Amino acid sequence: MELIINGKSHTLEGVRTIADVIGHFGLSEKIIVVEHNLEIVPRDKYTARQVKAGDRIEIVHFVGGGK
Repeated sequence: MELIINGKSHTLEGVRTIADVIGHFGLSEKIIVVEHNLEIVPRDKYTARQVKAGDRIEIVHFVGGGK
């Protein structure tokens, strides 16, 4: 399935949900925020939110640091 993730086209096989997409990239749900087709997805909905070809997903990954 082709998805637009962070502005780039990706072909991912076997993904059905936001949780599957996150797992594909090996990201921790605790340090990201996901936007699916311009809507922020609550963390507790990642396993229920279905994706389909052509969907737009933005994943923001938080990194600690600084003083």
